[in-house]
Amino acid sequence: MTTVAIARYGAGNVRSVELAMRRLGAEMANDLEGADLAILPGVGSARSAMDGLGDAVRVLRERHAAGRPILGICLGLQLALDESEEDGGVAGLGLVPGRAVRLEAERVPRIGWATVEPGGDAYWFAHSYEAVTDATVARSEGHAAIVEHGAFTGVQFHPEKSGAAGLRFLERCLSRA
Repeated sequence: MTTVAIARYGAGNVRSVELAMRRLGAEMANDLEGADLAILPGVGSARSAMDGLGDAVRVLRERHAAGRPILGICLGLQLALDESEEDGGVAGLGLVPGRAVRLEAERVPRIGWATVEPGGDAYWFAHSYEAVTDATVARSEGHAAIVEHGAFTGVQFHPEKSGAAGLRFLERCLSRA
């Protein structure tokens, strides 16, 4: 059974991520270092999230350097970048080269279902910032949707709130852990 640990820094989607992982048969653990898969969830602002991570910053950087899988969800993707312009500028974890910038879209925040290409599956998005990185492997409406760099996979959408497509995505993440 795959063990999963979620970085806990006060993000609002921890419970829904945990429920989705349990539904897929994962065993939840409190050990970010030892778990097969570490998840950096995300709802909130960059500065409060980075402040709340505490010692998890070191653990996540060490996991990434060792090639151990990390999944970043929404703000979790943005935190993995070098920096974010949110909150007047915040240094990120530096797991993925790039930065989070204010979303330039018809509506901000960008909330709702949108298709991700390649693939064609629709996922639930809710964000005001987006990743700008050469590690982008999939887009939605022109914005980075999936980022991959080493053992890090980050998604701008919320797979835990994206029904069957989201569960399939999370299942693929578990199978690679």
